[in-house]
Amino acid sequence: MLEHTAVIFTSRTAIDHYFRIAEELRLTIPDKMKYFCISESVALYLQKYIVYRKRKIFYGSNVFKELVEQVIVKHNSEYFLVPLSDIHKPEIPRILDKNKIRYTKAILYRTVSSDLSDLSDVNYDVLVFYSPSGIKSLFENFPEFEQKETKIACFGPHTAKAVKKAGLRLDIEAPSINAPSMTMALENFIKEYNKNGVSK
Repeated sequence: MLEHTAVIFTSRTAIDHYFRIAEELRLTIPDKMKYFCISESVALYLQKYIVYRKRKIFYGSNVFKELVEQVIVKHNSEYFLVPLSDIHKPEIPRILDKNKIRYTKAILYRTVSSDLSDLSDVNYDVLVFYSPSGIKSLFENFPEFEQKETKIACFGPHTAKAVKKAGLRLDIEAPSINAPSMTMALENFIKEYNKNGVSK
């Protein structure tokens, strides 16, 4: 870990596991380490582990491609460590490779399905998914799941692909031009639903 001069964080979970591993290995992360975060909220989460104002911290606008092309390429002399889950977006290494960034991909944690069997008797109007692993978890917990009138919402093209591959009907999708966030996509859908007074 200490061979690298910078770290790229795509989530708060990645931050937790990076510093967990450092602690378990009894490594002292040097003050000169640079941190590149997918968003400002992820960058601010670093305060849990470091003195924020004394470190070199950079962040993007929640889009990995923009973080690399607008920020990381300006620091292409650094040697980056990229902590990831075993299930991660394939575009992450692809974009780094395309921009000739020197990095090491480190799988520091696994994404596992939670046991949701206690929810089997609950009927929801909308199910919202943020990753393909969420779709996998749905069918691992409820193999007989039938969508019927339940609306399916998802965030991101990879999740949308997983929804369709699973044979589900995708009712609400974000980000889009009119809805850059899931909250906005849900608001737009509810407004349209209430205006029409019928299911879409």
